[in-house]
Amino acid sequence: MLDKLLFKQIDNSSLITFRIIFGLLCFLESVGAIFTGWIKRTLIDPEFTFSFIGFEWLQPLPGNTMYIYYLIMGVFGLFIMLGYKYRLSAFMFTIMWAGTYFMQKASYNNHYYLLILLSAFMILQPANRYYSLDSKINPNIKKISMPNWCRFIFILQMFIVYTYGSIAKLYPDWLDTTFIEILMKGKQHYHIVGELLQEKWVHYFLAYGGILFDGLIIPLLLFKPTRKWAFFASIFFHLFNSIVFQVGIFPYLSLAFILFFYEPKIIHRIFLKKKPFYVENEVIIPSYKNTFITIFSIYFIIQIALPLRHHFIEDNVLWTEEGHRLSWRMMLRSKHGFATYKVVNNKTLKPTIINLNDYLSNKQIHIASTKPDAIWQFSQRLKNIYADKGEDVSVYVDCKISINGKPYKQLIDPNIDLSEEPWDIFKHSHWVLPSKQKTSNN
Repeated sequence: MLDKLLFKQIDNSSLITFRIIFGLLCFLESVGAIFTGWIKRTLIDPEFTFSFIGFEWLQPLPGNTMYIYYLIMGVFGLFIMLGYKYRLSAFMFTIMWAGTYFMQKASYNNHYYLLILLSAFMILQPANRYYSLDSKINPNIKKISMPNWCRFIFILQMFIVYTYGSIAKLYPDWLDTTFIEILMKGKQHYHIVGELLQEKWVHYFLAYGGILFDGLIIPLLLFKPTRKWAFFASIFFHLFNSIVFQVGIFPYLSLAFILFFYEPKIIHRIFLKKKPFYVENEVIIPSYKNTFITIFSIYFIIQIALPLRHHFIEDNVLWTEEGHRLSWRMMLRSKHGFATYKVVNNKTLKPTIINLNDYLSNKQIHIASTKPDAIWQFSQRLKNIYADKGEDVSVYVDCKISINGKPYKQLIDPNIDLSEEPWDIFKHSHWVLPSKQKTSNN
């Protein structure tokens, strides 16, 4: 049964078509970051970036070199689309995209993380076996079939993404539309739909429609009688997200995944009519079967386990952010805060209040005022800055935050020197105060 599920040969029209769309989207994402000013705002203008903890060595290239970096990355996206030096191009795009992901988190997005995983998948895919420059240069690699696992791993990955996205929405501020209302207020200026998005019935439609869509879309696409309706629902859902939230290539990438749910003959007829259609239905067991199953079993166990880790960490993840990243917790809360960083000279005991505008961009100030890991990182940076001046200092942070418009509460213990605190990725940080406390009058 498992052998047939993974290694049965099917027509590869869906994978070939997906490769072309995927490569094009990778190219557009790369060059789009240049022309929208994202690179300048995020990687060039800031004095430093909030890299992922443990990746402090991974910093943007100097000057305007990041433009060249993204241009090269876009070229690799085009090579993926064209199927030229395919595996090398997919590998290089994955490495370069992962590099930019880990070097900054002020503009964190779950979709950026997903693109790393999908790019890594594409390295392994035999996606250049037809309608590619590689197969034109070397006809010996040309093939019209692929093992079923090529589509199955995409389906399973997206099932994990959507399912956890649905489960994460099952909390009070989503269910009573508190968060949706806040989110839509920021869209009131939109032409035509701005006022409509303020209607309460629209908030309930989006809140419960989002839960149902994320939770049911993969099963409905897998079930032939509901596939057509799920397809139309996907078009509405993803185009709505693209227009209202401007979330880059993700809506179109998600629509491209639908290729793997339809019968190969339908995809072949629509996109690759001139390609011979595979009809043999062989089951070819590769020599690397056991290694393959072991590696992918471990991978998907990790993917299932990662989003659960916040349940084993003290307090609410919406408050602490511990276990939030890599967990498909997408657009779930509105968080505002303000923080005062006080640097105290350990010899003279002279305090200095830090002006965050002297060190950080507006977006960085936001995460340095709301997210414990960024607050800890900036405290470490201040310690190092003053050490370079020959001063031994302590760093104290007075930070209050509001989640989904609720009253402000103290997030960080203002009496603890954060510059001396270690970071433990697997434990709750004791200097993050409990979420259940008296509210602030501020």
